[in-house]
Order: sequence, then C-alpha cells, then structure tokens
Amino acid sequence: MISLRASHFLRCEERGRLYRSQQGSSAVGVVVRCCVRGGTDGKVRGVAMESTLKEIRGDKPSVLDMDPKSTVGGGVEDVYGEDRATEEQLVTPWTLSVASGYSLLRDPHHNKGLAFAEKERDAHYLRGLLPPACITQELQEKKIMHNLRQYQVPLQRYMALMDLQERNERLFYKLLIDNVEELLPIVYTPTVGEACQKYGCIFRHPQGLYISLKEKGKILEVLKNWPERSIQVIVVTDGERILGLGDLGCQGMGIPVGKLSLYTALGGVRPSSCLPITIDVGTNNEQLLKDEFYIGLRQRRATGQEYAEFLHEFMCAVKQNYGEKVLIQFEDFANHNAFELLAKYGTTHLVFNDDIQGTASVVLAGLVAALKLVGGTLAEHTFLFLGAGEAGTGIAELIALEMSKQTKAPLEETRKKIWLVDSKGLIVRSRKESLQHFKKPWAHEHEPVGNLLDAVKAIKPTVLIGSSGVGKTFTKEVVEAMTSFNEKPLILALSNPTSQSECTAEEAYRWSKGRAIFASGSPFDPVEFNGKVFVPGQANNAYIFPGLGLGLVISGAIRVHDDMLLAASEALAQQVTQENLDKGLIYPPFSNIRKISAHIAANVAATAYELGLATRLPRPQNLVKYAESCMYSPIYRNYR
Repeated sequence: MISLRASHFLRCEERGRLYRSQQGSSAVGVVVRCCVRGGTDGKVRGVAMESTLKEIRGDKPSVLDMDPKSTVGGGVEDVYGEDRATEEQLVTPWTLSVASGYSLLRDPHHNKGLAFAEKERDAHYLRGLLPPACITQELQEKKIMHNLRQYQVPLQRYMALMDLQERNERLFYKLLIDNVEELLPIVYTPTVGEACQKYGCIFRHPQGLYISLKEKGKILEVLKNWPERSIQVIVVTDGERILGLGDLGCQGMGIPVGKLSLYTALGGVRPSSCLPITIDVGTNNEQLLKDEFYIGLRQRRATGQEYAEFLHEFMCAVKQNYGEKVLIQFEDFANHNAFELLAKYGTTHLVFNDDIQGTASVVLAGLVAALKLVGGTLAEHTFLFLGAGEAGTGIAELIALEMSKQTKAPLEETRKKIWLVDSKGLIVRSRKESLQHFKKPWAHEHEPVGNLLDAVKAIKPTVLIGSSGVGKTFTKEVVEAMTSFNEKPLILALSNPTSQSECTAEEAYRWSKGRAIFASGSPFDPVEFNGKVFVPGQANNAYIFPGLGLGLVISGAIRVHDDMLLAASEALAQQVTQENLDKGLIYPPFSNIRKISAHIAANVAATAYELGLATRLPRPQNLVKYAESCMYSPIYRNYR
C-alpha cells in the first residue's frame, strides 16, 4: 500500500525520486516524477500520481481503491488514503530534502526558533508557525541557562541539554562553548555516567548508530543508513567498561554521544562529520538483562573468535565506507580487548584509544606543568601507580617515552622509574609469569609488597597516581606517608566518576596539611584550608582528544604516532600560566579550551607533517591560525 501527501511535494526542487515498494519478497524500484506547478502563493496546482502508483502496485489491494463512503475517518478528502490505511496495509514515509515551513522548525541542523528574522519567516513559510517575537541567539542562550539552573538534579540538566541538541543544534553548541566550565560536568563525567546507567529509562530519540550482532555480515549496509557521507571522526564503544561503572552494554551510547559533542564544542570538528557508534555484542550485567527497559541485546557477551570477527568486519566496513582518513576512537572497551584492538589496527587504520592514550597525554601534560612547582626534571622523579589497567599502563608508557626522549636513555631504563600496584600488590619480577602481557614491562626487581601503603613506604615516590577505578583507596595513612618524605607531594586521583575517585580534593589538602599538589579525573570544588583557597586541577581527557582529533583532521593524517601524543602533552603544558600555578593549578582553565585545542591541533599536525603521515598538502604556513580557521562556529547562519 502506498500513501502520499500532496504537501510533501510542495516546493520540491528535485525532479525525480526513486521509489521502492516492498511487496512480499520482491522489491520494485521506479522513478516517480513529481510535477509541481507552484504559483506565487506557494500552493500545489497539480500532482498527478495515482495512476503511476497503481501501475507499480499491480492488482494488489490499496486504500486508494477503497470507497470513501464505506470507511470511517480520513479527514477532508483523504485523497491518498493515509488515514484509511489499516494495520495490514503499508504506507510510505515520504520526506523532502529541502526544509521549509513546519519541517524547518523540526530540523535541528537549521532550526533557529524565535531567532528567525522577518524576511526568513516570509521566505521559508514560517508565518503563523512561530510567535511574532524575534529574539537574538544570545537571548535564547540566556533563557536556556536560566532554565537549566532551576534544575536541582544534574541528570535533569543532562536530559534538557540532550533535548536542546535534538531541537536546535547550533544553540546547543553555543551554550556549551560559552559555558563550558559549568556544563562540562553535565555532558561529560560525572553526569554522563549516571545517564548511561539509566539510558533505557531516559532514551527518547536515537543518536548515532547501534550495530548489534543481528547485523553481522551487513555492517557496511548499516553504515550506509547514516545520512551523512563525509565522516571525519567516529567514537565507538562496546559498553563493557563504562567509566568506573562496569558493563553497561548498549546503554554505553551516552559516552560516544558525549565525547563527540566535545569534539565539536571544544575542538571545532563539525557535528555533521561526527558519528557515535555502539557495538552491541550483548552484556554480562545481570541487572540489565532483567531490566524491562533495557534497549540492547538480551544475551551474554560474545567473546573470542565471534567477537574478533565482528569487530574486524566493523573496522573493514568503516574504512571501505569512509576512507583512510576517518579517525576511529575506541572508548571504554575492557582491558583485554582495548590493548589488542589498538595493537591490531594501529598499523592499518587511523585509531586512537582515549582511555589508554588520551588519559596518558593529559596526565603527562599535568606532570610537565607541575615540575615548575616541585622542581627537577621528569627523570628525577619516581612514580607509583595504583591501578595497572589500560589507563595506568598507558600513562606509565607515555611518561617513560617522554623521559627517554629527554634523556636519550633506552625505554627499558626509563621504565624503571615507574612502579605499579594492582589488586595483588606491587608488580615485581617474581610475579612476571602470572602477569597479563601489558603489565610485564613494569615488573621490576623488588621484594613482594602486598598493599598500597606498604608500597608507598618502600618505593618513596614523589608522584602518586590513581587509575584503579576504586574509590577511597588513597587513605589518610597513604597521603600522610607521601607527605612525610615530599615537601610537595604530587597526588593525582584520576578515576571517574566522582564516586570512584581515589580521594577527594578536600581530603588530599587536609591530610597533607595543604602541601599536596592535587588533580583529579572528575571535577571538585575549590577547598579552603588554613585560610588559603586551593583550586584543584582536573586531569580531564577533554583537554586532549578534541585538539588531537582536530590536528589529525586538518593534516589529513593516516596514522596516530606516539610522538603526536607527546606533542599534544607539550602543547597543553605550555598553556599553563604562572597565575594558574600560583593557585595550585597544573592545568589551564577550561574557559580557554578552544584556544588550547587550536595549539594542540597545530602541534599534532606539525608532527604528522614531520613524520610523513599527513596527506593535506601543501602544509599551511601558520598551523595555529589554520586550525582556528577550520573550527566550527555555532553562530546562526542567515537563510536566503
């Protein structure tokens, strides 16, 4: 059954359309020509369709053949039988490629709400569809921020922002750019973690692509269903290790969506070139499997060969559909898959793992900046990690690489300045045979040590880094031990969300008597201690990945090299001013993030050109200015 609405062809600029009619198991494709003659009032003078459609349909019954007198409803002259169709009869959801009138107000890419000017309202058939007031984008922003601040629950703010993104894309990004410090904790950690936990309940409108095991063998077809063809950045997760919250399955989609909104707001990558993807291979979360509102596959996770083949099909399909230069960011994969995927596809695709490489880069930047406060070079410090997963080992490796670069010492030597503690205690050589492969480089010669406190006392580190995903593990005794042999102990509690942080900012400052230099993964409020206000830094990956992604895009890089991560770290550290350091901050304020991202992008792009991995030639003379010129602007456009 076919149903067509005459208004759908109003002001149609395309002269032909391909119509596909599914009749049983056979599919018929024909070109349906839309002959529209519009007068100055914009009304349709004639649409000759019915005979053509009946030819396509053949002898099969249609609502077009039904006697209007024998049916109920249908409105005034229901010519195309849309309201007379029964559940068994098929209708066709026709749409237009050019938005105007009511459809323009429902298109988030072009909708401006009350900011449409008088001439635009006339030209685009908006008269009567909007209240008469015309207001500026700035006033719209002021109103929305006022409304957001009325919500007491962060998740309510998150939902309101997601609704705005679905309604008015440019206003959403202007809001995020202008109020980044206030809204970053809403669209990103920690609120996005709660949003993922409750994604099944708050799910309203699908964002991105959901590729499940049901699509095995046809992933390329699924990618072609996405309306945008020019994709530059993909953030993909399989939902197995969302932040510090564990396996959230299909509901992990909140992470790719949130990350890509930051790619646009903080890094200036066009929203139309960003694609969030969730790979759904099932979940081992029993609570979700029993949840009636769960939106994913209700089965245990695929593993082994089945998982590897599915991911390989995905990676091949992405490259085939979008080309060599599309950046694929792996996000929140479990350790056993994250390292393997990065190693397997790092030489064939433009891939980046934010948990391993992004976290490492932002932490290294903080350490380099902190040297101005604690003194010495990187190689003169001793590092102790709590947590030896993808984040911990990734940070450790990048620190060792930077030390090796600075001192010209072999990587095996610089690694010896870095110690890791996992759930079984200090990683030492006597444990090497039982260790996972990514932990083995950190198994140094030392007697076994069973817990963090004893490890701190034995190793006497100058820097303590938490990447365990377990909260409250930097106890009072641990912080006091660090303070006993360091004038200014550097303590980084990186685990997200806030509930999983190894310690709070207030605890670090109080237990160290105000001597600690502290940064965390999630945001903490300023702390007053002994009459002094301490402003804790946030080692947030959002400092790095948007600028890194922009640098890869503007240079047309085809691979991610470790030197690019070092370049990103150096660029971020250079943005920390003396004024920031005086407050105890080892990261610059997020209010300058677009400028920071431009400098990071320029450094990354320069490294890509030096390594011969860039394809956009010739190289721009001023890469910082070029990066800024490529950034997306959320300011409304004027429509002709």
